[in-house]
Amino acid sequence: MLNKYARALFAAIFTPVAALLVRLRVSPDAVTIVGTLGVAAGALIGYPLGELFWGTVVITVFVFSDIVDGLMARMLGRSGKWGAFLDSTLDRVGDGAVFAGIVVWFYTGGNNHFIAAMALTCLVLGSIVSYAKARAEGLGMSANVGIAERSDRLVVVLVATGLVGLGIPEAVLAVVLVLLALASLVTVFQRIGTVRRQAHDPNLAQGQQKQGQ
Repeated sequence: MLNKYARALFAAIFTPVAALLVRLRVSPDAVTIVGTLGVAAGALIGYPLGELFWGTVVITVFVFSDIVDGLMARMLGRSGKWGAFLDSTLDRVGDGAVFAGIVVWFYTGGNNHFIAAMALTCLVLGSIVSYAKARAEGLGMSANVGIAERSDRLVVVLVATGLVGLGIPEAVLAVVLVLLALASLVTVFQRIGTVRRQAHDPNLAQGQQKQGQ
């Protein structure tokens, strides 16, 4: 949902930033790496210290590097397999850091083991969601389906965590994480079902590949 409706808007907003960085001879890979380090710092330093709001602010600022580096790569004509691999891999590092930071805080100073357990569940299921798509593509098929894609999961958990940092009840984050875990589980089965159908119907697999291109 967010990829479809929001990416074009944010691309327009951050195009001047990307153009400036290109003029300054900053590489897209450097932006990708710095963005991941910023997300990890906000999550693994801010969250464990109980700074749920400010940690979320830092994470949100650096998350937008995911858009900026893509714009820069297209401006430089460097969109290719290496950039896609690096971007996708470091996205998972950032996502893992966000949920890990929540787990650490709520298992320690936050003292809410249910939220910690649900955050850990979301971390595991989110990894399976990503792996299912990557493995399908590695086998020459496609798994571009699901009700809980990466952008949706990240935005939902960041908004809920940031609001808890501002004082809303922790129960809100608990409910969000439960729903997110269920949505991720459904997405896993959706992707498994999609790949199974393609595996038994080569013509369907080819059609799915063309649609994803």
